[in-house]
Amino acid sequence: MKAVLFDLDGTLLDTAPDFIVVLNQLRQQEQLPPLPDETIRGTVSNGSRALVTLGFNKEEGDPAFPGLLQRLLDLYLAHLAEKTTTFPGIDNLLDNLVEKNLPWGIVTNKPEAYTTPLMEAFTHLPPASAIVCPDHVSKSKPDPEPLFLACSQIGCAPAEAIYIGDHKRDIIAGQKAGMPTIACGYGYIDSTDNPANWGADHLVNSANEIWPLLEQHYF
Repeated sequence: MKAVLFDLDGTLLDTAPDFIVVLNQLRQQEQLPPLPDETIRGTVSNGSRALVTLGFNKEEGDPAFPGLLQRLLDLYLAHLAEKTTTFPGIDNLLDNLVEKNLPWGIVTNKPEAYTTPLMEAFTHLPPASAIVCPDHVSKSKPDPEPLFLACSQIGCAPAEAIYIGDHKRDIIAGQKAGMPTIACGYGYIDSTDNPANWGADHLVNSANEIWPLLEQHYF
């Protein structure tokens, strides 16, 4: 194995606290009571559109949807990384990868306008060898195109990389790319979903489990 690729929200970074704050701020502006943290947390991996649907019971196509979405995104950009942290175990994992001269990268469905400033806020992390956002490809996950691009940027074959994520779409994309996959049970998983059913090669319930697993099976 020559590279390790990560999803971003719910896998590498715990961004949910900032989304919880801004969605409930927007609900307050609309004279609505706050939603429970866990209700919002389970939806974060599905993106801002899903959060608007959750928060306001509006689907795309509703006349109010675009305005609510833009206000949510503006609020999020204004509060980016205020409460976001790396998940426990991620810092050590990345340090171990760097120590072994193993490149790591990010493949996310989060647009570049939010991914870049978010990662710039985490100055203590070693630099990623590839960061692929939807802006950089014609098709997003679960299509494998973003994973192929990350491997091209790093200089490895897809079969020489492993992909780690907290959503079924991550596992599907990894499988389509011919990569081993790790499902993160600690991420943003809806209460009706079960990562054990995604068909990943491995399932972890803490980021602290990832490095020992990689050492045992791949390095």
